[in-house]
Amino acid sequence: MRASALYILLFCSFFTTTLQSQIYKPKYIEIAAGAGNEISNTDYSYSNRTLKLEAFFQVHHTEKWSYEVLIQPELNFAKHQLLNLYFVTPDEPNFEELRDRYTKLKDIREYALGIGFIARRHLSKKFDVYGYLSVGPMYNDSQTERLSRGFAFADVFAVGLSYHVKNLRFDIRPNFRHTSNAGLQSSNAGFNTLNCDIALAFKIR
Repeated sequence: MRASALYILLFCSFFTTTLQSQIYKPKYIEIAAGAGNEISNTDYSYSNRTLKLEAFFQVHHTEKWSYEVLIQPELNFAKHQLLNLYFVTPDEPNFEELRDRYTKLKDIREYALGIGFIARRHLSKKFDVYGYLSVGPMYNDSQTERLSRGFAFADVFAVGLSYHVKNLRFDIRPNFRHTSNAGLQSSNAGFNTLNCDIALAFKIR
């Protein structure tokens, strides 16, 4: 239950900070797109394309640092195929049928809501570097040998570079993404991907 506990902690932290600081609207709204692939292995293939809408709430800042809370609805388009059919073992019911089903290339849709914390270092008036960790609930619309259909979690660790031009901000953001369901369903091996996002943000205030 590590992922669910972390999600609850971040969720509560966000609303507590928001109420205490009286922050009711984001500093930036951002549109992001990205793509990635499963970390190299021989058992299966997995690739993904991502669209995100992101709201950044600033909770504290100094001359050199700022700290933000992120809310991030995400739509993920993935392709997956089992390559090692022996991942499905003979002790599973209807294992031959499952092997035949999972070894076909499959389109997957994942709908997630990430909530995260960002630490941003201001290098100059134009450039920032930052890191963030987010976690949140996800719905997966397809059953695979690694992850059951339905409720799961998406965890993301990212580092990024921002470039500011007037009220716009351009981001490039390599990231590591893990999806699993914290053992809430039968299949929970999950997926681990290395991704890169590019984004355009609009300053609100």
